[in-house]
Amino acid sequence: LVHPSEGGRSFRLFTYEGSWDKVLAGIKKGDYVFLQFGHNDGTGNDIENTNGRPELGGIGDQTQDVTHLDGKVETVHTFGWYARKYIDDVRTKGAIPIMMTSTVYNRWNPDGSFARAGSNVAFARQVAAQEKVPLLDDTNIISDEYNKLGKATASPLFGDGILHTNTAGAVINAEMFV
Repeated sequence: LVHPSEGGRSFRLFTYEGSWDKVLAGIKKGDYVFLQFGHNDGTGNDIENTNGRPELGGIGDQTQDVTHLDGKVETVHTFGWYARKYIDDVRTKGAIPIMMTSTVYNRWNPDGSFARAGSNVAFARQVAAQEKVPLLDDTNIISDEYNKLGKATASPLFGDGILHTNTAGAVINAEMFV
């Protein structure tokens, strides 16, 4: 089963819009399900943002009710809560969940080394350890490759200059995934 990503989604929004239910319906026993969120997931500072993406920061069980513009009330959870829910849902289907850290931003340290910047990376690592699921650490794997390539070669791989890669960058990220 391959489900294409949907731009601008977080764990919270992917759940709220019903996209996770659609993916879950197609999962079969023995499938491998790679869970990668992070860049559009908030840290709790902007929980009432009208784009509906940010969830509470952390991996605990805290919740906060948020009222949408249409008056509907949503109970928002933490990044970790959503990750654990997805892992549990996958396991219930008899499939194998694999947690992934987020891909990287095009950020460099003053010394010229690649800055291993991603969003909610620590939370993904913590949940994977807690839940005893495999972790594919894209943040470190891709950062290592970009660090080897150097800033002059790696920076042009980001089509928008910040996060989204062009085709050549996507190929490198896919190779690192494999």
